[in-house]
Amino acid sequence: MSPEELEKLMADCAADAKVVASTEFDVTLDDTPESISAVDDILLSFIDKFHDQALEDEAVFTICNIFGAYVGEILKAQLDGEWIYDQSNPQAPAVFLRVGTNTYALAGICYERLVNDSQVSVHSYYEQALENHMH
Repeated sequence: MSPEELEKLMADCAADAKVVASTEFDVTLDDTPESISAVDDILLSFIDKFHDQALEDEAVFTICNIFGAYVGEILKAQLDGEWIYDQSNPQAPAVFLRVGTNTYALAGICYERLVNDSQVSVHSYYEQALENHMH
């Protein structure tokens, strides 16, 4: 996948997140840093609304990828990051946002909150990423 294709894919995913937020939960995601706290709420709302269906592999993959892309696109604009496609594990290729020497697993943090621990905050992860680069 070329960098250009990856850029487009992530932008499309972020756009999908906005549509899903609006149609399923009546939440407007407006590409602002302030809207990231709404992503935390939306991830938990999936469980409330769809119960076990929300945790089926396919659904989890999609939910985490689109909302990870949404948060990542905001961070990318703020910190001049770039999306990287990591195929070091062919079974589970992953996309990370690279900023300087750091990489951020935004779909991964969405997964943690959705599947493993509702105390994990996507917004806190985002703020930590910002802090790492605001010297």
